[in-house]
Amino acid sequence: MSGPWGLLRALRARVLGPAKELVGTDQFGNKYYRVPRHETRAGQIIPERRFVEAINRQAYQYEMGDFPIEWEAWIRKKRNDPPTIEEILKNENYREEMKQKIKDVSEKDKLLQAKEYKEGLVAEPVRTHVKGHASAPYYGKKEPSQDPTSTASTFQPGSWMPPGSGSSHNK
Repeated sequence: MSGPWGLLRALRARVLGPAKELVGTDQFGNKYYRVPRHETRAGQIIPERRFVEAINRQAYQYEMGDFPIEWEAWIRKKRNDPPTIEEILKNENYREEMKQKIKDVSEKDKLLQAKEYKEGLVAEPVRTHVKGHASAPYYGKKEPSQDPTSTASTFQPGSWMPPGSGSSHNK
């Protein structure tokens, strides 16, 4: 019986390509598949393809960090073998430990800096306050008033002269 069925399977694989193989799942329920390298009827070699079927997600909603880093590396062919659950949990615990150590070192550093500032061993950083922006026309000068001003009652058509062009220019 395996003879005819084997022949049909081989024919199907040759015509349609091999079926996807479930490689594993992660702790979130995402399923990871691979389609092995194969040759088409025309003799074209199709490389191995790896992909994920995310649980409760559409392809356009995918964001970095939605899948474990180890599975990301496998999908992008940065590693040959798929990760194990033990490996993922071990790496996750390691990352949490590193976050805690970084937090502890940062707090110790802040305390040490405060102590050095207090004892006068290190000068405190200078705190400057600059108003405006260097590209603003009033940078370093007094800022323009926020109160609205109007020249409607004193405006005379044709009376405006550009600055620096006094009446001596016209004579």
